Amino acid sequence: MKWKPFLLCALAVGLFLLPPQADAQNSSSQKSLPDDWTQPFKPFRIIGNIYYVGTKNLACYLITSPGGHILIDTGLEESGPNVRANIEALGYKLKYVRIILSSHAHFDHVAGHAEMKAATGAQVYATAADATILESGGAKGFHPIGSYKPVKVDRILKDGEIVRIGSVAMKAHLTPGHTEGNTTWTTTVEENGKKYEVVFAASMSINPGVRMVNNPTWAGVGEAYAKSFQKLKSLSCDVFLGPHAPFFNMEAKVGRMTADAKTNPFIDPEGYRNYIASYEKSYNEQLQQERAGK
Repeated sequence: MKWKPFLLCALAVGLFLLPPQADAQNSSSQKSLPDDWTQPFKPFRIIGNIYYVGTKNLACYLITSPGGHILIDTGLEESGPNVRANIEALGYKLKYVRIILSSHAHFDHVAGHAEMKAATGAQVYATAADATILESGGAKGFHPIGSYKPVKVDRILKDGEIVRIGSVAMKAHLTPGHTEGNTTWTTTVEENGKKYEVVFAASMSINPGVRMVNNPTWAGVGEAYAKSFQKLKSLSCDVFLGPHAPFFNMEAKVGRMTADAKTNPFIDPEGYRNYIASYEKSYNEQLQQERAGK
């Protein structure tokens, strides 16, 4: 069965939103969260030096190099022990995780940042807008959906800035909308003598309750989304990844990879284009409805 990305996002995020004023404890402890957000998943190599170390739904990525490793996203706080175990199961030591990045500063992707930082000694890098949210524990976003342990951001990143460690170079593409500092990451990997452009696409869904026209907390959110879609479409993509595993049909692709090791299903430029098109269609439909006064 072929799922549309925006429907997956509704299932993964929209149906389980927490009130803006979540209680002071980590919001990820709420019983209403989907089971697969914390369900363990066996870590595996995606391509080159990129590994999946997240849960069944919430994606976390380890990008390795002899000079140290980068971790993108940490999931929920209670998923932390599993993510750390996944890294070690691959044969990598936690102390060599030097940098923690994020797709965006919502609790389901960064609630584990504080514990991961303490466990690894890594530095946390983020765009300025998402750094404000991270350091406030989720409270200062234009549309907060849950709280988590605040985490100190060690380096503020600008749009287009490249994060380097060892042989790894990760480029930050600011794609605001889902959050103010929503970030798409790109890098290049080599597999069997061939180079591939990898895109860790940002979340482009519109959370329930967020208006594109006359938004009271972020007047320019509609325009920000429009520009972000254009930026995403300008990126070259061979390998398509994202912050929720269902966005890029992770489980199905793992099954295909196991069945036919000669073909890497994560090389999926068409899936990337379809992902963008689905969310842009949803965005345009909401924009038209709001302008019509609905």
